[in-house]
Amino acid sequence: MAEKIFADGFSFKKKETAPDFVVGRLSIKAEEASEFIAKHSENGWLNININQAKSGAYYCELDTWKPTNEESKAPNTSSDEDPPF
Repeated sequence: MAEKIFADGFSFKKKETAPDFVVGRLSIKAEEASEFIAKHSENGWLNININQAKSGAYYCELDTWKPTNEESKAPNTSSDEDPPF
């Protein structure tokens, strides 16, 4: 398993008293986050996963997954449109 790369400058918190439609709050410390983005982005993009630790705390981690050759040849059937509900 690859070593976790925690996303510097990004913090996620879930507030239990928030309405059901609110998942949580992502806070971004601009200077740290911009350095992290510059270091880890590829082709102008990076993905960050919001995970939950065994302790229940949330943390932001760089998604380092890369498609294999077969996966990159598969047709893209995803849509960038919002679902119709």
